[in-house]
Amino acid sequence: MAPYRILIVEDQREVSRLLRTALETLDYKLTVAEIPSGEEAVLDSSRNKIDLLVADYRLPGITGIELMRKVRKNHPKAKVILVTGQTDPRVRKEVAEAGADAFFIKPVPMADFLDAVERHLGLVETFLPPEPIAVDEEEVRRSLPDLLASLRQELEASAVLLLNDEGRVLARAGDLPDNSGEVSLLSSLLSIYSASQKISYHLGQKAFSSWHVFDGGKYDLLFAPVGKTHAMLVMGKKLADESRVRKAVAVFSASRDYIEKELGEALVLEQTDKAVEEPDAPAVEAVEESAKELEPLFKDAKKKLKPTELDAFWDQAADQHKAPTKPDMLSYDQAKQLGLAPEDKS
Repeated sequence: MAPYRILIVEDQREVSRLLRTALETLDYKLTVAEIPSGEEAVLDSSRNKIDLLVADYRLPGITGIELMRKVRKNHPKAKVILVTGQTDPRVRKEVAEAGADAFFIKPVPMADFLDAVERHLGLVETFLPPEPIAVDEEEVRRSLPDLLASLRQELEASAVLLLNDEGRVLARAGDLPDNSGEVSLLSSLLSIYSASQKISYHLGQKAFSSWHVFDGGKYDLLFAPVGKTHAMLVMGKKLADESRVRKAVAVFSASRDYIEKELGEALVLEQTDKAVEEPDAPAVEAVEESAKELEPLFKDAKKKLKPTELDAFWDQAADQHKAPTKPDMLSYDQAKQLGLAPEDKS
């Protein structure tokens, strides 16, 4: 019987070696290959058989789920185990729905990992079906601070902040290295944010996707828009390195839809609360403002006017309020019936 071939696709060399060393402890005929990128793995799958794919969920240029689908086009029966350092429960749900056979959070528990390898390759006899990837729906519903904490951990950043277009921090994970300069820094970033939004409008972008990268020496900054009214700031050491920037873009892009959805719901609630607290304020203010504008006209209307001056009076009112033919405006005859027109005593 030909040995089973296992392909490990992991860009972190130490993790890849650890998984391979563990697999080599199994008392079976196994061929284990290591590849650091998804693109190379796709090429390998077109040339060699793959019985088991062990891949990182987040790879440079491609996700583990995308790689799984490409590999299974060449090897429909291939088993897939995905691993990740990201603790976001939504990732577990995505992996389960995509059809992976097993999923592990780093650091990978080796006993459970080897057990999954044996079961899915059929190396051990069992009457029990493989356990599905557990998904806790309540855990999936996470708050923005929880999500930012997960992003901070995966990006190995010092701080991750979510801002609105007024510079207010809505949620954060971690602290900026220099808290004393936070206000000044956020103010400067808002200028950049405003300029990038204008450029996005000119380009006709439906989804704003500009990124700003700052190599600061002591610490680097990544700044990106979230929707039309918010932005995310990531700060940490060596974040401006090319590989780190690519990873940040991929990680943030995967979370963008969720963040925008949560922000949308929060804005609806905020507007609803304001409407409940001050239900008639806008309408009252508009009526009061209109009354102030009309007051001089009605004062003038108390004066005795000649018949030839009546039309001029109402023409003046119409010119100032720009809507003489709207159904909610009074005509001269209606005003006269209500006793609001100047008396004709000539």
